[in-house]
Amino acid sequence: MTILLLGSGGREDALAWRLAQSPSCQRLIAAPGNPGIARWAQCVALDPCDVVGVVALARAEAVDFVVVGPEAPLVAGVGDALRAAGIAVFGPNADAAQLEGSKGFTKDLCAANAIPTAGYVRVATVAEAMAALDTFSIPVVIKADGLAAGKGVTVAMTRNEAVDAITRAGDGAMVIEQFMEGEEASLFALVDGPHAVAFASAQDHKRVGEGDTGPNTGGMGAYSPAPVLTAALERRAMDEIILPTARAMAAAGTPFSGVLFAGLMLTRDGPSLIEYNVRFGDPECEAIMPRVEGDFAALLYGAATGALSAPVLSDDTTMTVVIAASGYPGTPIAGGTIRGIDSAEQLGGVSVFHAGTRLDEHRLVASGGRVLAVTAKGSSLADAHARAYAGVAAIDFADGFHRRDIGWRELERVS
Repeated sequence: MTILLLGSGGREDALAWRLAQSPSCQRLIAAPGNPGIARWAQCVALDPCDVVGVVALARAEAVDFVVVGPEAPLVAGVGDALRAAGIAVFGPNADAAQLEGSKGFTKDLCAANAIPTAGYVRVATVAEAMAALDTFSIPVVIKADGLAAGKGVTVAMTRNEAVDAITRAGDGAMVIEQFMEGEEASLFALVDGPHAVAFASAQDHKRVGEGDTGPNTGGMGAYSPAPVLTAALERRAMDEIILPTARAMAAAGTPFSGVLFAGLMLTRDGPSLIEYNVRFGDPECEAIMPRVEGDFAALLYGAATGALSAPVLSDDTTMTVVIAASGYPGTPIAGGTIRGIDSAEQLGGVSVFHAGTRLDEHRLVASGGRVLAVTAKGSSLADAHARAYAGVAAIDFADGFHRRDIGWRELERVS
């Protein structure tokens, strides 16, 4: 197959790396790609949200299959346009992408289908939000309704923090949620209409600071699998959350196709949905891809064309440590020189995925908040941890920083 991959981040570099190893992938094109993705694919300068341009590129290059990395093109309707053009695509249509595009849409779907999630109220103005806030206990969660690149959530530990989050958000759709106690985990499932199979679990680290402190980011690191999501809990999450969602979407005439990423809170009563994403997570994807065995391109193509099957994953544990530019998640410093990636990848089991890089003549420099995702595979979490941080140490990026405690909860449990 000739495959077109849409996107330009660390998730897409990991997907490109894995797709390029697939026997069924004869040619890989990426739009727009990045210097890391250019190792595996032909990169074409094109905005993935340019729906007309994406269809034109797919036709011009005789593309058989399109894999959509980020959420924004899906919400913009690139899946609809490709399917209308008769091109197979991994990713939902715009109506099904509302599961990520609107927090309120998802909460309403959960309420209508008895899917476990936190109590909530949808609001449209600051005044409504302030009035609704009085009906919640503290801590409380304030969420922007639309796409926010993983950073539109405030877990307010005081009323003043909640008021500040609402004020900063201003008038517009928001969801105010009950705070849930427990540990978070990520579950990915391949979905084809009313059918779904579990793909992989992971645990992300959203906070910028060690010990899970500071503001939320797009993710500072992850590991896979997540032992806290036991086989029994994963089965419950599939039966009580993922499958009812897939069936409800199909029954509504808006079937979901692609990967559904459930952010779960593991409460005393069992798994509860925090929110959905309609694509692979970032940096969870970077942690999961080295565990995928077999023909990954064929697996995704089957999910997109009515031949859904379960993945085969290695028993290894993988860990990803994100190196971000100083200032992230605020205003990151751009343009810093990056060296040492080759040295890192010469270490056993280490892969370095490009999340926010560009070439400045012959120099590799930082171009985004999250810059690199250093991933390592090991026989245990401790082994993967040691290898990943050895990879980080091999990289020379003076303007970068990283968390030194990725996987800390699970490492404490097994120590």
